[in-house]
Amino acid sequence: MPDRPISDKALCYVVREGELLVFRHLDHSFEEVGVQIPAGTVREGEDPRDAALREAREETGLHDFSVVRKLGVAEYDTTPYRAELQRRHVFQLALHEETPDRWMSSEDHDGVGPPTRFECFWIPLEHGHVLQSGQGALLYRLFEGDA
Repeated sequence: MPDRPISDKALCYVVREGELLVFRHLDHSFEEVGVQIPAGTVREGEDPRDAALREAREETGLHDFSVVRKLGVAEYDTTPYRAELQRRHVFQLALHEETPDRWMSSEDHDGVGPPTRFECFWIPLEHGHVLQSGQGALLYRLFEGDA
């Protein structure tokens, strides 16, 4: 297999009272994209911590996040979906504003292309195994104490 590019990603485990913030795409089926957490590409020159905060804000429509801690880095091979290796910087985030149990959000992609529509909601942490494409790989670290 030819060399694949490595893409740095920031993944966000937003935790509230034993629940994890997740979303589903409104314009794609579960079979295609599954249940996801806020995540996205780290821009050139951007610190992964800043990328995590930016992605959480963009995808949820919420604003008052803080980084609790970095949980680690994991690699994920996106083949056959895309010939790419992802270096995932995984962060635990806290949210400091009230939310309903479910709400709609959209990401405008800086005005390039149509917005992506999401339904955001909370699931029990122990249901984190439903996350798509290995996004739950470091969830266990949330239970390791103050590592």
